[in-house]
Amino acid sequence: MTTDDPSHASGATQVVRPDLTDAELNELFDSSWPDREPSSYAPVLARSLTWIAARRAGRLVGFVNVVGDGGVHAFVLDTTVHPDERRQGLGIRLVRAAAAEARARGAEWLHVDYEPHLEPFYKQCGFRRTTAGLLRLVPDP
Repeated sequence: MTTDDPSHASGATQVVRPDLTDAELNELFDSSWPDREPSSYAPVLARSLTWIAARRAGRLVGFVNVVGDGGVHAFVLDTTVHPDERRQGLGIRLVRAAAAEARARGAEWLHVDYEPHLEPFYKQCGFRRTTAGLLRLVPDP
């Protein structure tokens, strides 16, 4: 499924589950997290429930991944918008599209973990704050 959003000045096009290369995902993620290590995403996407990508003029400018538990729970991961495209609503549209796709694929609950400064963003996406736990399974580097 492809959706054009003419209300967005950049003319970004959202696509559900498009083919994505490691090079373009690494380039997008590097724009947001410059200290990260390049990764291979084929194994990640092979296990994903769905993902949404946004392109402007053929360039990947946004991405969100959704993984599932095989039941009614799904989890938002890797929400990323290129710095040149931020604060224009693209991230919110990506997460909302991901939520709709997750619902269409049988999820009843959509979870997300985020740092405190991202709370207003995820609230705009429709999430409410909850108490959750987190256990790090590998030692800090």
